[in-house]
Amino acid sequence: MILLSFDTEEFDVPREHGVDFSLEEGMRVSMEGTNRILDVLKEQGVKATFFCTGNFALHAPETMQRIMNEGHEVACHGVDHWRPKETDFAQSKEIVERITERKVYGYRQPRMFPVSDSEIARVGYTYNSSLNPAFIPGRYMHLTAPRTWFMKDKVMQIPASVTPWFRFPLFWLSLHNLPEGLYHKLVRRTLKHDGYFVTYFHPWEFYDLKEHPEFKMPFIIRNHSGHEMMERLRNLIIMLKKEGQAFSTFSDFVDKNAPLSTQK
Repeated sequence: MILLSFDTEEFDVPREHGVDFSLEEGMRVSMEGTNRILDVLKEQGVKATFFCTGNFALHAPETMQRIMNEGHEVACHGVDHWRPKETDFAQSKEIVERITERKVYGYRQPRMFPVSDSEIARVGYTYNSSLNPAFIPGRYMHLTAPRTWFMKDKVMQIPASVTPWFRFPLFWLSLHNLPEGLYHKLVRRTLKHDGYFVTYFHPWEFYDLKEHPEFKMPFIIRNHSGHEMMERLRNLIIMLKKEGQAFSTFSDFVDKNAPLSTQK
């Protein structure tokens, strides 16, 4: 089972490197990237979950509608990606549900920062995917956190997948920078061990970042970005389909695996 997800946010990474970057510029980059992702998913006939910030939902209604029209799940990803707050989970839900006119069941905190599980449950989420149980100095130091899904406060916690033994992260940066064959091998090994696989990407990775030196993006992010990343995503999906794997939204995964007393 494959849980493919996209943190659908306004592009703000240049601001981390001292570049004055507006919300309008960030939205333009992310809308183009999201449509490229949707093109690949439509071509391959697979469904995914899009964790959307309140900013993205408010400023990209047509793109949001396309996500829903093509059968994907919309979940929440805070309000303002650049300034995440502990209270964003509630406001994010209100905004995204108002824009989509659909109930939202899942949450992922921007940059996978910690979030209160009891508060997530209180406002009505059934799952939380805000944990990367990897060892990445300065970013994620979660060597003792569970690697696979678990229940907490009646909410299913769905961590991003890492390899079973060394907790090597299999998220977006890994597909950018590892040889594709090695990345595919690590994914297959993790799938065999865990029985399912969770990964995530961002729309701006699918924008042609190498053509914009003014963004001051590090090489590890620019590497294989744009159309090359579209091809890498396509190749990953094709490999997984050849392995006989099915693709699932996060909500469908929760419905199939959570205790009956916690299901919506």
